[in-house]
Amino acid sequence: MSTWIDLHAHPGRCFLAGLGDSDPLVGLLGAPDVASAVAAARVAGLAAVTLSTVADLRVLTPDADKGLRASRPFRPGEAQADHRRQVEGISRAVAAAGLQVATTAAEIEVAHAAGRTAVLLSCEGGDFLEGSLEPLAAARAAGASSLTLVHYRVNDIGDVQTEDPVHGGLTDFGRQVVAECNRLGVIIDCAHATFETTADVLAHSSQPVMVSHSHLDHADRHHPRLLSAHHARAVASAGGLIGAWPAGVTSASLAEFADEIVRLLDLVGAGHVAIGTDLDANYRPVLTSYADFARLPGLLAARGASDADTEMILGANALDLLRRVAG
Repeated sequence: MSTWIDLHAHPGRCFLAGLGDSDPLVGLLGAPDVASAVAAARVAGLAAVTLSTVADLRVLTPDADKGLRASRPFRPGEAQADHRRQVEGISRAVAAAGLQVATTAAEIEVAHAAGRTAVLLSCEGGDFLEGSLEPLAAARAAGASSLTLVHYRVNDIGDVQTEDPVHGGLTDFGRQVVAECNRLGVIIDCAHATFETTADVLAHSSQPVMVSHSHLDHADRHHPRLLSAHHARAVASAGGLIGAWPAGVTSASLAEFADEIVRLLDLVGAGHVAIGTDLDANYRPVLTSYADFARLPGLLAARGASDADTEMILGANALDLLRRVAG
């Protein structure tokens, strides 16, 4: 039985969970609906979907050149408070849907065998740590299985792809965060991190890492969120994964996204490719529902991918990484 997994997403605008209807973000983006999004994933055959918080949500604004960027500093305690709101809201929404947050590969396999879609909890951005490791342990206790170190705001962990470098890579605190993730069994996600930051993570982590949603860069349409071949190979050579990202920065259709997956497969090998849809928070998405995810096997087969390669890409690799890091 195929075990398909979405490595990174925000189904049902899950980062809005716990906000009241009068909140400006709800007015702008629409009310969260985690239950419907996860139900759609089940219909499409996914074994697990990732519900990701957004650590710098409260300070982000649209930017014509960079997409998103932080428009102001956090107030003291603001990042932690909003992080707790998101985690608690997601947990309530998952429970209300009769589902569970999985923290191990075995829990996903048990749920899938029973016909249920499991939920993985991820924290996108370490801003909520606010210089302390204790919130990371609390997030793990709440079910978080991965941490994206940085997002669009330059925090005290490392540099981001869409802003000028500040730290030159991973900071001293960032190295502590890497060690604590390894200790807790939390997968380190280097999405949004510069190559220098990622290289420092690889040098200090005892476990493989992932770049949950990105793609290979193009010489004729460069974008800072994309990876050089050297960047992608470095992650793969350390045993990690690249989550193929169905965003408009590389693709204008789902078929073109399939082309990009094969391009990544050819560079790093099928054992190092996964899918990170970024659903419900993506930039000009070409995969807009989990029904689209179910079209990927046919599109990959038409491009010469073997059944074994497709199984690895669509879920087996993600399951194996979770098993290696978290159990």
